Amino acid sequence: MNRATPIYILSGFLGSGKTTLLQRLIAKWKDEGLRPAVIMNEIGEVNLDGLMIGPEIPMAEMLGGCICCTIRGDLSMQLYELIQGEQPDVVIIEATGAANPMEIFDAVSESSLLLKLDIRPMITVVDAAHLAALYEAQQGKTYRLMIEQIRCGSWLILNKADLVSAEQRTELQALLQRLNPYAKIVIAEKCEVDMEQILSRGDAAVGKDTLTQSHHDHESHNHGSHSAHHSHEHVTVYTHYFTGPVNSLDFEKFIKELPREVYRGKGILHFSDTSSRFMFQYAYREADFVKINPQGDVPDVAVFIGEHFDKTALAEGLKNLEDQASQS
Repeated sequence: MNRATPIYILSGFLGSGKTTLLQRLIAKWKDEGLRPAVIMNEIGEVNLDGLMIGPEIPMAEMLGGCICCTIRGDLSMQLYELIQGEQPDVVIIEATGAANPMEIFDAVSESSLLLKLDIRPMITVVDAAHLAALYEAQQGKTYRLMIEQIRCGSWLILNKADLVSAEQRTELQALLQRLNPYAKIVIAEKCEVDMEQILSRGDAAVGKDTLTQSHHDHESHNHGSHSAHHSHEHVTVYTHYFTGPVNSLDFEKFIKELPREVYRGKGILHFSDTSSRFMFQYAYREADFVKINPQGDVPDVAVFIGEHFDKTALAEGLKNLEDQASQS
């Protein structure tokens, strides 16, 4: 129960090259003696990509729908079953081009109420020529979705760069930078990228605690080094494991005062002023508390999702609530 399983989310459209990247990642992890597991989700009934991965990799498939709408609950369930059943060292979710990345973060964070997960920054693969064409037209669902994927990525891989002119490449790079000033951009052909760089977080090895990471982020941008370190403060999931109960009124006040950049929150916790456990959900600046009696060994945990919010401030605020409750 102690080690958090790293979860990587890979987003990008069909044909952008993300399956190639997935295969490279799996090969790398296998070489390192790690056991990766994959959740794949493509629209349609047949998963062709899956056939290329090899039978020894545990894989869950989500077909006939898209993670973000019909089967969001299924994703968190599947992730839970996959991790419990297969005990992988690392999980990668290949999100279909039709899934809204924020919804995927949301679904994954649901599982982190039950399991220790380390949700890593999203990697978005962008097909250079496709982006150029879409940007020219600037309309339609596909265009909006690609913008969403670009906005949510902490790493943007501008792939198939050999298929556009040097001039176009420069324009596309500037466009990506404008759409997402927080991300790091890598220009690639056939998704040949420096894996170490994309998977590293500056200092953290697989399974490093999330909190130390947020401190690292915080320090690095305090030292005046800008966007390079800032990317991890981008679309962020912060998971907080409580060491004790908190006061219900203080906690409600804390939730009410969350910064606007925090879009969603959810969790299970003990209050010092009541005997039962509660589950809370926070969305659209409204919070909801329900008394629950969880089955099994469920930790006291809160998960927050948002864009470039200060994780360290959030962590300190929650820690203070715990300290106050233990003193009273």
